[in-house]
Parts: sequence; C-alpha cells; structure tokens
Amino acid sequence: MVGSPPRLRKNAHDREILRLAVPAFGALVAEPLFLLSDTAIVGHLGTAQLGGLGVAGQALSTLVYLCVFLAYGTTAAVARQVGAGDLRGAVRQGIDGMWLALTIGAVLVVAGWPLAPWLVDLFGASASVTPYAETYLRVSLLGIPGMLVVLAGTGVLRGLQDTRTPLLVSIGGFALNLLLNVVFVLWFGWGIAGSAWGTVIAQTGSAAVYTVVVLRGARRHGASIRPDVRGLRASATAGVSLLLRTAALRIVLIVGTSIAARMGDPEIAAYQIGFQVWTLLAFALDAIAIAGQAITGRHLGASDTAGARAGTRRMVEWGVACGVVFGLAILLVRPWLPGLFTSDDQVRDLLLTSLLIVALLQPLAGVVFVLDGILIGAGDGAYLAWTTVIATVAFLPAAFVAYRLEAGLVGLWLAIGLWMFTRFVTLSLRARGDAWLVTGATR
Repeated sequence: MVGSPPRLRKNAHDREILRLAVPAFGALVAEPLFLLSDTAIVGHLGTAQLGGLGVAGQALSTLVYLCVFLAYGTTAAVARQVGAGDLRGAVRQGIDGMWLALTIGAVLVVAGWPLAPWLVDLFGASASVTPYAETYLRVSLLGIPGMLVVLAGTGVLRGLQDTRTPLLVSIGGFALNLLLNVVFVLWFGWGIAGSAWGTVIAQTGSAAVYTVVVLRGARRHGASIRPDVRGLRASATAGVSLLLRTAALRIVLIVGTSIAARMGDPEIAAYQIGFQVWTLLAFALDAIAIAGQAITGRHLGASDTAGARAGTRRMVEWGVACGVVFGLAILLVRPWLPGLFTSDDQVRDLLLTSLLIVALLQPLAGVVFVLDGILIGAGDGAYLAWTTVIATVAFLPAAFVAYRLEAGLVGLWLAIGLWMFTRFVTLSLRARGDAWLVTGATR
C-alpha cells in the first residue's frame, strides 16, 4: 500500500452520503470503542485477564449481533415507508422492532446465564483465562436487553434518515462507559467484573434514551406504541435471512477466536487487540453502508431505481477511498499501537505482524461492507444469507489448514482475507445485475 489515496471528484450524491455517513461513523465506532477502552484498561491487569476479555467479548458479541437484523432490517423497512411517504407506518414498524428486541433480550439473559461456562469452553480458553472470561460474560449478559433495544432504536432513526441522534447517544454512552471502567476497575479495584458492569450500565442508559426519542416520534405522528402481534411476527420473519447471514459471519469470528485461543495465551491476547482494531475500522467503513441502507431503501420505496444505482456506484467509490486511507493509517501508527494495550513483548511482536495484514485488507473491506449495506437496504436478505454462507465455507478449511500447519496468526489472518475476497466477488456480481432493484413500500 504505497502512494496517495485516490481522490474523489465532486458528485451529486456526496452531500447526502456525507450527511448520513459522517454521524453514522461516530455512532458505529462507539461499540468497538467500548471494547477498545475495556481492552486498554483490562490489558494492564494482565495477559490472562486480557485473554478472558477477548473470549467473553466474542461470546457476548455473537449473542448480540445474531440479532443485528433488529437494526439493519428495521432501517431498510422504515426507509422504504419513508420513501413511500408513510411516516406513521414507518414509526409503527420501528416500534414493533423495539418490542421484539426487548423480548429477545430477556430470553437471552435467562438462557445465557447457565450456559456461560459452556460458551467460554466453546472458545477453547486456557485454565488461566477461563475464570476471567466467565466473570465478564455473566455480568455482561445483564446488559443484553439494553444492547438489543439500542440496535432496534438505531434502526428506526436511520430509516427516518436521522443519523445525528444515534451519534449523540453513542458519544454519551462511550463517555459513560469509559468513566465507569476507570472508576470500577482502577479506583474500586473490581477487576474485569468492573469493566463488565461499566458496559452494562452504559448500554442500558443508551437504550433508555432511544426509547424516549422513539416514543416522542410516535406521539408526533400518531403511531400506537402498544406491542402488535402481527407486527412482531412480521419483524421477526423479515429478519430470518439477515439472521442466517449474521450467523455465518459470527461463525468466522468464533472460529478465528477459538483457533487463536488454542495457539496460546500470547496469541489470543494479540488476536484480541488486532481483532478490535479490525472491528473499529469495519464499523467505520460500515458508516457508508449505513448511508447505503437508508438511501437505497428510500429510493426503492419511491420507485427510483436510477437513483438507487447511481448512489450505489458513488458509495462504492467512497468505500475504496476510505479503505486505502484506513490502511495507510494503520501502517503509520503500527510501531506505537501495541504499547497502548500490552507490555508483553511476545504479544507486541505477534500484533505488529498481524497489523500488516489488517492494513492490506482495508480497500477490499471498503467494497465488501458498502455493498453489503446497500443490498440490506434493498431488502435482498436471501442473497446475502446464502453468499455469506458460501464465503464462510471457503474460510473454514483455510483456517483449519493454517492451524494444522502451525502458520500462527499470519495464517489465520490470511484465511480471513480469503473470506473477504469471496464476499467481494459474490457481492460485486449481484450489484452489477438488476434482481436486487425491487421497488415499492414493501419488498
């Protein structure tokens, strides 16, 4: 990755993309910043604690982001209603999504608590890492209902073409999380449990804010706030394809963490840090995808296929340019980055090598995340589900071979690169055709 990043000439779609993507960037990076701040603080407790955070963080993220359809599906559905001019119906559909989020969150808490040891063991954590992972996971489970309500509430506002409010809520949540982590971990001495409690309180507070904002919108547009069985069923049914897509994505992340954990404590610690850097950049690139969901859904709801295709072309250009910039940024800060998270020389060396591959993958990731968001906005969930499964099937044997050949974290990150390339091919082929350009208030 050499030279200057590509320049983007002025385009008619730029203002709208930036209006939605810039605030979405801040909101999206809040979640990985939650874990990065946790990682920075917990990392100074010791390598075993850092590994425990890595394992528990992956387990928790898997439970939560299997339900990411609460955000993505809601964004697409609400945006279509907005494009069709039905604001009352848009808000009503969003409220159904929030009720569904609260219901699923309660079920996950009840089911997840007794399964915490099994979930940790699934990742192959060592004996020194396991107790810290179980502690963090058990406490964090209590924040899942709030996390899911945040997902659904964010989807409502994005679909209404509002990404500024989620930004403000995310900034407040991140600041509270950081403050509470410092107080609970460093001042009160609660260890890794203090980090988990800080995140639970911050997420629950953010959920309360979203609830207030959406209820005000419901009163303004005359939408009912009572749970509707048909609406809940429709929201759940619409999310099945996105659930399958997300499950396939999470399998990759679970297997990656599991393999790194089986390599050794330094490897899982380095992978945890590298993965959080990857996640931060993925969410940053996904800001353009969020704009794509809102813009695509609105254009198709208004039966404007030309606008949807032109916006797609421009957002892909933005994805490539941002990917190059992010890759260069990683290379620039790479010599100093490990010192922020660990003093273990072995972990530092492993992380330095991993960051090279993470940097090189960024332009490819820019295209993948943008096209994924655009097709979600179009409601093309079935295609996304099966092609993500195909990419996951390509990743699994590559990751297994890397482990058996003792290729270390380099081999594991190269397997992730193969996964990204497979997604790039399938998403690009779909975007070139017309099958995803389905118009109307509902797909």
